[in-house]
Amino acid sequence: MTYQPGSFTRTFNNHTPQLGERVFIDPSAVVIGDVVVGDDSSIWPQTAVRGDMHRIRIGARTSVQDNSVLHITHAGPYNPDGYPLTIGDDVTVAHSVTLHGCTIGSRVLIGMGSIVMDGAVIEDDVVVGANSLVPPGKTLSSGFLYVGSPAKAVRALSEKEYSYFCYSSANYAKLKDQHIAELASD
Repeated sequence: MTYQPGSFTRTFNNHTPQLGERVFIDPSAVVIGDVVVGDDSSIWPQTAVRGDMHRIRIGARTSVQDNSVLHITHAGPYNPDGYPLTIGDDVTVAHSVTLHGCTIGSRVLIGMGSIVMDGAVIEDDVVVGANSLVPPGKTLSSGFLYVGSPAKAVRALSEKEYSYFCYSSANYAKLKDQHIAELASD
């Protein structure tokens, strides 16, 4: 069997997900509609990526872990432009995270169980602690650890945390390659 990540995607409303090189989509994940996934990124078990009413863009070497939900806000009478979902490069989205119509920069870690709402912006080089809530329209500035509900900056990031962003993305890129190889050997 040859592992084909496109077999785990679904066209909706004439939009077919576009996948970069060496993308891993777990067979239990769902990727629908106007979605672009960058090179060496991974979508893990039971994750839903729904670009059914607006676009979703996921950068390179980004990992979206188990049970996460990625969605958008459609354009309509209460929000004429809607809110697409954009995620940068080298981002680690931990387990059970909800990202809804927001913008995530590059080199970001979003902790388990966190929720990022419509119109929120997380700049580059940010850590969002587990179970945090980023409210609609809020901007999290670069270089800080944010925690809580609503999320608040608690301290500047350390040099070790800055180096962790690319370590984490490289680790998940290596792991997804192992999964691809295992699935291909079945």
